[in-house]
Amino acid sequence: MRSVLAAGLALVLVATGLAAATDGFRAFTTESARRLAVVRAPRPLPDVLLEDQRGLPFRLEGLEGQPLLVEFVYTRCTSYCVALGTAFQRMRRALVREHLPVRLLSISFDPRHDDLGRLREYAARYGARAPRWRVARPVHPDSLPALLRAFGVKVIGDGLGGFTHNAAIMLVDRQGRLARIYDWDAPAAAIRGVRRLLRSDGGRA
Repeated sequence: MRSVLAAGLALVLVATGLAAATDGFRAFTTESARRLAVVRAPRPLPDVLLEDQRGLPFRLEGLEGQPLLVEFVYTRCTSYCVALGTAFQRMRRALVREHLPVRLLSISFDPRHDDLGRLREYAARYGARAPRWRVARPVHPDSLPALLRAFGVKVIGDGLGGFTHNAAIMLVDRQGRLARIYDWDAPAAAIRGVRRLLRSDGGRA
């Protein structure tokens, strides 16, 4: 009987510890924990200088005041980045159709390779037209690590000239904070998040 009680107590303790470690069983992975943390405390972003497909410099800080949907890509990618580009295409059409005041931003994490010509090619491939949809790269490559950390993007060289990276659609609020993270294949969920954000702000443009 004592052994049964001891085993039961041990299970309770393990479950309690697991619940605490996983935020009440809601965060079983690093990615889900990151998303929960962002929802609870929107994350300020570094004021990085970027350059878009037109060769025009701009700062992340300068985009405050209007919600922003962000993706991280590199133009040589043939997997997730293609899916993300297609998802952003669909979101652009939905935003225009619903007259939602939201901008799109595709940021290359391979700025040494992705010159202006390649940014323009990527923009043309998916119909990205600035300023509504900018395809950009950091002007100073040494600012990239801080940018990736802020968005929680992990990039690892694959040894073949490409990269392995996590992919997501990220929503930045009017205050320039990372507010929500959605699956890369869930553009409809991201649009719903945009609607909720605009409603919470009173629909201000």
